[in-house]
Amino acid sequence: MTDTAQTAHLPQVTEPRNPGMALDLDWVHGAQANRSAIERRAATLPGRRSVKKEYQAAWLLKAISCIDLTTLAGDDTANRVRRLCAKARQPVHVDLLEALGVGGLTVGAVCVYHDMIAPAVDALEGSGIPVAAVSTGFPAGLSPFHLRVAEIGESVKAGAKEIDIVISRRHVLEGDWQALYDEMKTFREACGAAHVKAILATGELGTLRNVARASLVCMMAGADFIKTSTGKEAVNATLPVSLVMIRAIRDYHERTGYRIGYKPAGGISKAKDALTYLALIKEELGDRWLRPDLFRFGASSLLGDIERQLEHHVTGAYSAGYRHAIA
Repeated sequence: MTDTAQTAHLPQVTEPRNPGMALDLDWVHGAQANRSAIERRAATLPGRRSVKKEYQAAWLLKAISCIDLTTLAGDDTANRVRRLCAKARQPVHVDLLEALGVGGLTVGAVCVYHDMIAPAVDALEGSGIPVAAVSTGFPAGLSPFHLRVAEIGESVKAGAKEIDIVISRRHVLEGDWQALYDEMKTFREACGAAHVKAILATGELGTLRNVARASLVCMMAGADFIKTSTGKEAVNATLPVSLVMIRAIRDYHERTGYRIGYKPAGGISKAKDALTYLALIKEELGDRWLRPDLFRFGASSLLGDIERQLEHHVTGAYSAGYRHAIA
């Protein structure tokens, strides 16, 4: 296999980066969300889009390449992060990949807290896998503003290539779109060359209309990705919320020409759920978004279930979950 083929699945940046634009309040206030229609559309997807056998295996391999393999626990240690990074470099057992005729597969990124950036960068050296760091007072985003901005700078200095920031939910709930825009713009500037994923914490925004408007404002302020959740809210990624966010992405692309990435996070732990999200992205945004530079799953346990499904495809038998431990 050539070097190009071995690295083609990695999150190569092939799109011009979103520079942002002036805040367009007419566009923001014009964004609406028909909850009943959105929920009907989302409800049809799992049963209507199903893939089997070798096609399912191919889609699951695609899903692996789009995972931000994540550990965000209070008891994280450097050794746990190193084990996670080893799994990121070799996400599926070699025997299974050989049986499937696949080589060089890795996840899209490894996502950690700031203190775990150094061991992650060290463990991933030479792999091409970027380190993503959660920042800005994750998960609540309620620390002093200057400290949130400084935290971004420290994470970039430590080697993080992607920064997952959390917005101030109160700006959305109060309809203060200028404040949200200014905050997001400052965060984007602090990231410099590192790409920024704006976490909306959609489970705390109240309405789907708020989700749509917050998505647009963050993209106008220069977000490279918009992300559903921290994974710490009572409600995290859902199909209705995803539909609202990716249609905002589609609208932004049609108006500006810039493609923004999407990251559902929290609660996606089954292979069948990953397939549903990939089908939604394909139908609503098209094949270009089915690459790691524009789509990621924020997940910790999803990879283990995908590996079990791939083993079943190859051997005809399911293995015990503990055989596919993440870290």
